[in-house]
Amino acid sequence: MTVATCSGGPPVIAVLDYGIGNLRSAEKALQHLGADARLVTDPDQAVVAAGMVLPGVGAFGRCAQALRHSGLVKSVHHALARGTPFLGVCVGLQLLYEGSDEAPGVEGLGALGGVVRALAPGVKRPQMQWNRLQRRPGRTSALLAGTGESPWVYFVHSFAPEDGAEVSATCHYGGEVVAAVERDRLWGTQFHPEKSGAVGLAMLANFVAAVAAVAGASASPSA
Repeated sequence: MTVATCSGGPPVIAVLDYGIGNLRSAEKALQHLGADARLVTDPDQAVVAAGMVLPGVGAFGRCAQALRHSGLVKSVHHALARGTPFLGVCVGLQLLYEGSDEAPGVEGLGALGGVVRALAPGVKRPQMQWNRLQRRPGRTSALLAGTGESPWVYFVHSFAPEDGAEVSATCHYGGEVVAAVERDRLWGTQFHPEKSGAVGLAMLANFVAAVAAVAGASASPSA
C-alpha cells in the first residue's frame, strides 16, 4: 500500500477527526512546520497517510467510544501494526493503553500495556499548568531531541498512564507522572505540544522529520 503524498510534496499526516474537541490547533501547528497535515474523517484516507496523529481532550470513555463510532479505529490499528509514525496527544496518548480508571469497562486500543490512573490524591485536578519534563535516565528520545534537559511544556489532565518501559519522560505533580512515551515509531505526550510554544513545535518538528524519513525510505527503489 502506497502512503499518501501531495504531488511530490511532503507526506500526508492524518490528524484523526473523530468529533472530539478542537483539533485545528494540532493541524495548524503541523502545517506551520511545513507538514501536509489534514483533518481526516475517512478511514480510507487515514490508512494510507504517512503519519498519524491521535489528539484527544475530555473524558477517556467518551473519546474511546467516539473513536470506535467514527470507524477510524481500524485505521489506527492498521497504522500501528505496519509501523506508521504515530503520535498520541493527551487523551490520545491515554487511548493507546488497555483502559482507564476514569471509565471502567471501556477498552482502550491496547497498543501499550497498562492502565491509565488518576493523579495522586491531594493534588489539584486537573493539572492545568506549565511543568518541567524530566528525561528518563538512560533513554534516548527522538521526540525530545534538541529541546534541552528539562523543557517546560503545558499540561491539562487529571489522569495519566502507569509507568512502563516505554516511558521517556515524566514530570513531578504530587509524585512522578508519566509525561511522554516512545516505542519505536509510536510516540505519545500527556502534555500538549501544540500549546507548548517553541519547545512543543520542536517536538512536533521531530515527528514531522520522522514521518518524512520513513516515507522517503518507503519510496526508495531499494526499499
